[in-house]
Amino acid sequence: MSLAKKTTVGVVWNFAEQFARRGINVVVTLILAYFLAPEDYGLVAMMAVFLALGSTLMESGFKQALIRLKEAKQVDFDTAFYANITLGVVSCVVLFVAAPYIADFYEEPRLIELVRVASLAVIINSFQVVQVATLSRELNFKAQLKANLPAVVISSIVAIVLAYMEYGVWALVMQMLVSAVLVTLFLWLQGFWRPTRSFSVVSLRNMYHFGYKLFLSGVLDTIFRNLYVIIIAKIFSASVAGLYFFAEKIKELMISQLVASVQTVTYPALAAMQDDNERLKQGYKKVIGVTTFLLFPAMLFLAALAEPLFEFLLPQKWWNAVIYLQLMTIAGLMYPLHAINLNILKVKGRSDLFLYLEIVKKILVVVILSVSIGFGIIGILVGQIIGSFLAYVPNSYYSARLIDYGIKEQIADFAPVILLSGGVALVVYALQLWAQWSSWIELVVFGGVAALLYLLGAHMLKLQAYEMAKELVMKKMRERR
Repeated sequence: MSLAKKTTVGVVWNFAEQFARRGINVVVTLILAYFLAPEDYGLVAMMAVFLALGSTLMESGFKQALIRLKEAKQVDFDTAFYANITLGVVSCVVLFVAAPYIADFYEEPRLIELVRVASLAVIINSFQVVQVATLSRELNFKAQLKANLPAVVISSIVAIVLAYMEYGVWALVMQMLVSAVLVTLFLWLQGFWRPTRSFSVVSLRNMYHFGYKLFLSGVLDTIFRNLYVIIIAKIFSASVAGLYFFAEKIKELMISQLVASVQTVTYPALAAMQDDNERLKQGYKKVIGVTTFLLFPAMLFLAALAEPLFEFLLPQKWWNAVIYLQLMTIAGLMYPLHAINLNILKVKGRSDLFLYLEIVKKILVVVILSVSIGFGIIGILVGQIIGSFLAYVPNSYYSARLIDYGIKEQIADFAPVILLSGGVALVVYALQLWAQWSSWIELVVFGGVAALLYLLGAHMLKLQAYEMAKELVMKKMRERR
């Protein structure tokens, strides 16, 4: 099978996996919202950064290193496997010891048991890393769908039952643990890779040389990605942190599946052509075109219709999170562009530049946060928007140097999409404020109007991504005749 065909099939299966898993998560999150309080999500938000750090230490960039290897051998997979398990145990022990200090920091004693129990997921997930890397190298995302989908369904049912039985935050913790166990089990049952007793210090050193920079970048990214939740939980309350965390979770569930699908598939696919800059550039131009064409309207329309969406789907105790979600989606507009530009660095093997950029951007975050924190949570969210747009400049700088795909050319590729989707979103938001209809009627009518106006505008402007999609549909129709 050709690389292009394997990539296309991979995107389809990975998108299906993301869509199914995240679609279920959306439904489950909405159901849990009726049984759990903002404070329960606040407790999960408080420990999320520490669990994420444990996972980052456990993985330590080995998965990305394995995917990038041109000729990965059994000994490379074995070495990464044993390294991940060892680091998983170390991470779990560190979290167990640190739990009382985490609880003291937030002045929340319940976190001691919560952190210690939830940290077991890190060890369990360490058994997945090499399996996922093996499947990703082969662009075999169908197998990952078979592992993730049933795990999500079963763990979600467990969480709903426990929440209904008034176990509170423990429903979310058990969902995490059950999902980790089942995904690991289903991956191993498919039998794609098995470890042997081989181990190579040379292989470990080579993978670590590439991976440790991604690990350090991951540590910085994890800390700063959760920095806002940490500060909000510390300064305000668990309930306020819960509203913020819930809004962020809804944003991720609603808009990140396409970005995750495209990034997961394009990294191993484009890594195979890492020495051909012209092909890389053309590949990334298409990735940016398709991703922004789908993601920009999804995010902006979500912001425009956030209020009727919350009123229709959620109990009133969550409605104060509407403004949080609206501002978060605007800040998240640049996320696919950040991810694509950073992917270029990984494909070219420049993890040193990857780390350097992370440091620069984190300094920017600290400066903006130190100014915006005095204006409350809304000020913090506006600061996120400013920081996200400013961070695009250094992210795109090295793309120009490495594959001659600079910021001007990138903006020219996505500017028509953001202007069109932004204009449609403003029209829909104004209509929604004027109408004051029932929430479900507003969602149906204005959601349909938004989609119609956007597709009509894309057709009139002859957007490249729209033309590609139309050509693909026409081709499929001709094949069926």
